[in-house]
Amino acid sequence: MSILFLVSTPIGNLKDISFRALDVLNSADLILAEDTRRTKILLNFYKIKTLLLSYQEHNEKYRIPAVIQKLKSGEKIALVSDAGTPLISDPGYKLVTATLSAKIKIEAIPGPSSILCALILSGLPPDKFCFLGFLPRKEGQKAKLLENLKNQSFSFTYIAFESPFRLLKTLASLQKAFGEIEVVICRELTKMHEEVIREEVDVLIQKLAHQKIKGEITLLFHLERD
Repeated sequence: MSILFLVSTPIGNLKDISFRALDVLNSADLILAEDTRRTKILLNFYKIKTLLLSYQEHNEKYRIPAVIQKLKSGEKIALVSDAGTPLISDPGYKLVTATLSAKIKIEAIPGPSSILCALILSGLPPDKFCFLGFLPRKEGQKAKLLENLKNQSFSFTYIAFESPFRLLKTLASLQKAFGEIEVVICRELTKMHEEVIREEVDVLIQKLAHQKIKGEITLLFHLERD
């Protein structure tokens, strides 16, 4: 039976994977991965021998027709992200829409998400939140986005991914847009050097100004509205 599986994988600790995800990865005819080298580490850890093929933003245009053809021929294919839940700030959306158009079944295999992991660790209100993806690299675009958030009439906790190389500039942008708000930085979640820092933005800037920031970073802040 033709199925496209969207399989969530660990965001750091390789043991954070479900039995169902392992079953699917073992039984699939093909696994599509953004970075086959990273996914290979997971597959080797669990001794999974399924054929692995790269599926990236730059090759999805010609990869999609071939994948749809394989699905139509009855294959079971699993799509994984480098880490976490597929499609979230990762390629895969176009494949999903093509699969739906071809009236082929899709199943999601839920699991780890750095977004939700960061949210529940943050200490910020979790009931209403908005994921911003990767923040714009250009300062003008970032400032415009933050200004739009400032004008929202609802209270939200905002979650974003940011590069360690741009983190200090982003903190300065947050300070300029919102003043001395509390910001939470989650770094290397579920990994050996996991770190969660909760501080006012000015304190964070001073604390990190002379540090070499490394790792994968999830940034959170809350804007309260009356």
